[in-house]
Amino acid sequence: QAGSPADFLRLPPGFKAEVLVADLPRARSMALGDAGTLFVGTRFGDGTVYAIRDALGERPQVTTFAKGLKVPNGVAFHQGALYVAEQRQIVRFPLAEQASAAPRVPEVISTELPYKNGLHAWKYLAFGPDGKLYVPVGAPCNVCDEKEFGLILRMNPDGSGREVVARGVRNSVGMSWHPQTGELWFTDNGRDMLGDELPACELNRMPAVGLDFGFPYCHGGDVADPEFGALGSCRDAQAPVQKLDPHVAPLGVRFYTGTMFPPEYRNQVFIAEHGSWNRSKGVARTGYRISLVRLKGNSAVSYETFAEGWLEGDKVLGRPVDVLV
Repeated sequence: QAGSPADFLRLPPGFKAEVLVADLPRARSMALGDAGTLFVGTRFGDGTVYAIRDALGERPQVTTFAKGLKVPNGVAFHQGALYVAEQRQIVRFPLAEQASAAPRVPEVISTELPYKNGLHAWKYLAFGPDGKLYVPVGAPCNVCDEKEFGLILRMNPDGSGREVVARGVRNSVGMSWHPQTGELWFTDNGRDMLGDELPACELNRMPAVGLDFGFPYCHGGDVADPEFGALGSCRDAQAPVQKLDPHVAPLGVRFYTGTMFPPEYRNQVFIAEHGSWNRSKGVARTGYRISLVRLKGNSAVSYETFAEGWLEGDKVLGRPVDVLV
């Protein structure tokens, strides 16, 4: 029920959690409009994007904004328009917060995004402080050498000026910009099948355009890939700011810029850890929580649990996907 306490979650003293809206099947990434509409993408199903009117008010109203899209995981709001990432293209819905009785017709702004087999093909979308639209292109594999993939792209809001800003990124499904420096920070999912404890997933910082973050030859900043390690050296790859636990599947990430939480949380990093799927039988699952990375300057000084309770023993109650202030 909307507004009901989320009592199953365990939080630090003084915090409480409640359900904002319920009954959004397959909810994934979120974007908040200027007038308080919360847009939510999906990954499976009939290609639905939800719009929750008055999402932060007393009576949120869930509506179907669009349907029939191709894996509309990523959503971003900019100057009144909703941008949606499909597997092979990015579309835009103008005047997204205005009521419309007619079916909404998207404008295609960027086509021919690299696509091979659907694996890691769901996209994340975000606008940076430079006014440009950023979109990752995940690798079409667990680990492979595919030059058109494992990238972060950026472009102008109309789709022009598309360029590669980062390489060696296996599968990022979360980006945020440091509120003081304006630098891009992003999560990255580590490869599978190197055992239960390797490699680390990653929280990364992009201090300059054009850096290589190591995939497929280096994982977590210091683990050479057994098959592709000869393609490069971990010494030359941009190391993560924080190694996250192995197989936690970090997705959405946000700097906390609000004023409600105590001051020690300001400008710190919250991460939605979706949770492991390939741990050995009998080995505890990892993730299924909101984690907190505390920073001093650009260095991480701690990595801890902020909210948990989506996992009870081996029973999965939910898998966090995104965070939004």
